[in-house]
Amino acid sequence: MQITGIADGVLSDRQMGMMIETGQITSEWDIEEGQVQPASLDLRLGAKAYRVRASFLPGRSATVSDRLNEFMMHEMDLRAGAVLEKGCVYVVPLLEALNLPKEISGAASAKSSIGRLDLLTRVITDQGVEFDRVPAGYSGPLFVEICPRSFSVVVQTGQMLNQIIFRLGQTMLTDEALEDLHRQTPIVSGNAVISEGLGFSVDLKPPQGDLVGYRAKPHTGVIDLSKLNFYEPSEFWEEIRTDEGRIILDPGAFYILVSQEAITIPPNCAAEMAPYLAMVGEFRVHYAGFFDPGFGYSSSGAGSRGVLEVRCHEAPFVLEHGQIVGRLVYEKMSEIPQQLYGIDIASNYQGQRLKLSKHFKNG
Repeated sequence: MQITGIADGVLSDRQMGMMIETGQITSEWDIEEGQVQPASLDLRLGAKAYRVRASFLPGRSATVSDRLNEFMMHEMDLRAGAVLEKGCVYVVPLLEALNLPKEISGAASAKSSIGRLDLLTRVITDQGVEFDRVPAGYSGPLFVEICPRSFSVVVQTGQMLNQIIFRLGQTMLTDEALEDLHRQTPIVSGNAVISEGLGFSVDLKPPQGDLVGYRAKPHTGVIDLSKLNFYEPSEFWEEIRTDEGRIILDPGAFYILVSQEAITIPPNCAAEMAPYLAMVGEFRVHYAGFFDPGFGYSSSGAGSRGVLEVRCHEAPFVLEHGQIVGRLVYEKMSEIPQQLYGIDIASNYQGQRLKLSKHFKNG
């Protein structure tokens, strides 16, 4: 793909298609049409998983294979499916590899359903010094580190746990540009809190009932990622209810909550949930995630709530209704995608409120 003439921004589905055609994105298997989302590419697990002693980054002088030779405990075959046990760390080579131009970088994230299962999944590269970041011009294989935190899971070759976006040049919208965008196409319900991105808060006063979230149970069965709308929520989750507009987060516990605001990502933008900031409190809104163009976007302008994956740290923490818990960083698209999330592409989470992953009944 020639870089000349392409505008700075997050690359679209059409542009990723060009990268596949020109060999900048390759795969051991043919890349399926459904892998290419409006602004992201789904990545697939390879044939083997390696249990390792600890999480690691290769560092500038080593490959992932070098580190596996140091830290590997045993090898597992994923072709017929295998159990990844809660609390253990695994590294899996991905089917996809990259040969990026020097101007294009990548950023990866867990897919929505994976984050909602409390699966810590992070992409790593050879000579990598950061998780989930692919430096501009990278040429080589991709790997994913997987650490199940709340539930043991069954995974299989070809399953898609992670996604990657590609960036050309400066993509982030300034606060001024974000305010202009909100005036043209409202990006959030209510007042827009804009400071280094769009702030969002937690909803602990639902319009109906008192169900505000779910907490993962500590001792459960295994979740097979191939089974959708299958598991009874009560076997894996405790309901969190309150009529006070506040809850106390328990140290080490994992929660599914929902944002108070309905969020919209216009067709000419993508967004990324910013990492946790320590000044917010003794918890983190879980793994950073991507929002494709079209999320929450419709003629009604209703938007979609953001589901929050929350883990409390060392001390119990009181979370209040309306408390700011994170922010979305908006990025400009290089071009408007050919298909939009939830409009041209059916989505399990468009128009969502509080919602578990699609592996659970009514999820």
